[in-house]
Amino acid sequence: MAKSADKKKTESASDLPDNGIQKGEVQELNAVETISRFTDFDIHLFRQGKHFKLYDKLGSHVMEFKGVTGTYFAVWAPNATAVSVTGNFNGWNHSSHPLAARWDSSGIWEGWIPNIGVGEVYKYFIISQNGDHLEKSDPFALWCELAPKTASIVWDTWYEWEDSEWMKVRKDKNKLNAPISVYEVHLGSWQRDPSDPERYMTYKEIAAGLVPYVKEMGFTHVELMPVMEHPYAPSWGYQITGYFSCASRMGTPQELMYLIDQLHQAGIGVYIDWVPSHFPGDQHGLFRFDGTALYEHEDPRKGYHPDWKSYIFNYGRNEVRSFLISNALFWLDRYHTDGLRVDAVASMLYLDYSRKHGEWIPNEFGGRENLEAISLLRDMNVAAYTAFPDIQTIAEESTAFPGVSRPVFVGGLGFGMKWMMGWMNDTLKYFQKDPNFRKWHQDQLTFSLVYSFSENFMLPLSHDEVVYGKKSLINKMPGDEWQKFANLRLMFSYMFTHPGTKLVFMGGEFGQTSEWNFQQSLDWHLLELAPHQGAKECFKSLNALYKEESALFDFSFSAEGFEWIDTQDRENSVLIYARKAFDPSQNLIIILNLTPVPRKGYRVGVLTEGDWQEIFNSDAEAFGGSGIINYHPVPSEEHRWHGRAQSLILDLPPMGAIVLKKVSKALK
Repeated sequence: MAKSADKKKTESASDLPDNGIQKGEVQELNAVETISRFTDFDIHLFRQGKHFKLYDKLGSHVMEFKGVTGTYFAVWAPNATAVSVTGNFNGWNHSSHPLAARWDSSGIWEGWIPNIGVGEVYKYFIISQNGDHLEKSDPFALWCELAPKTASIVWDTWYEWEDSEWMKVRKDKNKLNAPISVYEVHLGSWQRDPSDPERYMTYKEIAAGLVPYVKEMGFTHVELMPVMEHPYAPSWGYQITGYFSCASRMGTPQELMYLIDQLHQAGIGVYIDWVPSHFPGDQHGLFRFDGTALYEHEDPRKGYHPDWKSYIFNYGRNEVRSFLISNALFWLDRYHTDGLRVDAVASMLYLDYSRKHGEWIPNEFGGRENLEAISLLRDMNVAAYTAFPDIQTIAEESTAFPGVSRPVFVGGLGFGMKWMMGWMNDTLKYFQKDPNFRKWHQDQLTFSLVYSFSENFMLPLSHDEVVYGKKSLINKMPGDEWQKFANLRLMFSYMFTHPGTKLVFMGGEFGQTSEWNFQQSLDWHLLELAPHQGAKECFKSLNALYKEESALFDFSFSAEGFEWIDTQDRENSVLIYARKAFDPSQNLIIILNLTPVPRKGYRVGVLTEGDWQEIFNSDAEAFGGSGIINYHPVPSEEHRWHGRAQSLILDLPPMGAIVLKKVSKALK
C-alpha cells in the first residue's frame, strides 16, 4: 500500500507537547500565537547535537489551532534581538508578525500565524545585536522561490509513494557484496527540452526519459548531483542555500519524489550528493544568519574555504551538528533516497586543506586533523545507518586518511564506501598514453591492487574529469577514431573487471565528444553514429556481465576475490588476472591487450583444467570492434605457463579485453 513521508492531515495544536506554553482560553486569535512544537527533551537533544529530526520542529508547518488553519514558524537565531515573519500575506511588513523567543534560552524563536497555508511566500526579518536589519530565507524551508528571487515557500512533503516493493528489497541491492553500478547525473543537463533548449525540464519530464534509459543500460543506481536549492547554477549544486529544499528550477518536492519513485519502481536505487563541507555567502542564506557567525566560524582560518570562496560549518557547535545530521536523515527519510555521496570529505578532515603555513589553526593536540569534523562524520554515519540500515553512505575522499569506510566502533569514519581517486588518476593517465609507450607504464594499472582492499572502494569516472579543459573521456583517448573507441571500450572493461563498485558520469557511456556543459543537454544525436552506438552497446554488455557474474562482486572489497596471473608481459602490454566467486566454478579470467596489435596464438595460464569459454570481448563487431573473437570453448592442456600447470592458446583482439569462464560439465 502507498505510504506517506509526511502527515497529510493538517496538524492540530492538540497534537503538540503540553509544555506550559499554551495557557487559558483564546477568545480571539491574535496576529501571532505563541505555541510550540518543542518538548524540553527536544531542546536538550538540540543543544547536545543529538537531535536528528529537527525538520519536524524548525521551519514552517501548516497546522490547526483553535479550529483555524495557519502556519507555525520556528527559527534558530540566538543572537538576534527580534525576529518576525514577513511575506506576501502581510505586504512584507517587518513588524506586524513578531515571533517570540523561547523562555529556555535555546535561541529558538517561534509562533503560529492564522490563515497561512501551503504556497505562502515568506522570509524571516531579523534584527541583530548591532542593530542590523536582515532578511533571511528559512534554513528549514521545504521549497524556495525560483532564482533570482530568494524567499522561502510554505510547503509539505506529503507524497503517495508506490515504491514499497523496492523498499522491501533494497537491502539486497545496497549490500556490499552486490553489484553496484552507478550512473552519475546532473539533472539540469542530462536532457533539455528539444523545442526550447534554454528551459530546464521538470523532474517529472526528466523521469520520462531517464528512467527507461537507466534501466535499458543496466545501471543498478543513479547518483544525482545536488538536488538542493542553489541559486548559482554554475556551482552545479555544490553552493547550497536551501538544504531542505529541492532545486525549484525543476519543480516541486513532490515532482522530485515522483522521479525517485519511478526509479525505484524500475528497480533502480537513488544516491544523492550531500554537501556538509561548505556553504555560500549569499546574504539571504546561512551566512551570518543572525548577524553573527552562527553556522560558520568567526575566524576565517577555520571558517572560510579558499578554494570555493565559501564558508565552513562550525562542526563543534552542537546546534549546527543537529542541523547537518538532521539534513542528511531528511533526504533519506522524506525522499526515500538510498544513500548519500558526501562531497569533499578531504576538505573537512584537515584543518590545513588548501592552506599555507599560518593560514590555519592546529587542533588541541597540535595536529592538522579537524577533530570536530571527524566526530560529526562519525555521528552522521551512525545516525544514518541506525535509522536506515539498508542505505549506503559514500565518501568522496582523496587522501590516505585511514579507515574512511571502516566502522566507527573500530575507529573508522563509518562510511560504506569511498571513492578510489588514485585508481581514477592512474587509469586516465595510462589510457591517455600512446600505446607504443605503454610498456613503460604498466605499473599505473597494477599499482591500484597494492591498496585496493584497504577500503571499500568505488571506482569513479565522475563529472570532475570531463570539465575545465580536461576533455571528454573519448577525447582523452589517443589515436584515430577507431583506436579512441577501442581504448574507451577497453578502459571500461578494465574498470568493470577491477575490484570495487563502479560510477560513470553521464555521457561517458556512449562517448560524448564535447566536455560536459551544465547549460545544455548531452549530445544524444551522437547515437545516430555507429561508433557511439557501439560504445553504448558495449557498456550495456559490461553492466549485464557485472550483474550476472558473481566473481565480479562476491568479493568486491576483499583480496580473496582477485589474483594476478601475469603482469610481466610489458613488451606486448598484456595483463592477465582472475576474479573469484564464492563458488569457484564461477571464477573468471580477464585478459587485457593494451595495444592495437592483435596477438595470435597467445598462451595463457589458467586456474584449473578444463574448457574455457569467452563470455565477453570488447572487440566484438556489435561494439564497433574488428571482430577477433574466440568463438568456441578452448580446452586447456598440460603445458606449464604463468606458473600454472594448465594453459591454453587464444587470439587476443587489438586494444581489447576478453573474459573467460570455465564451461561447466553440465553444459559440455
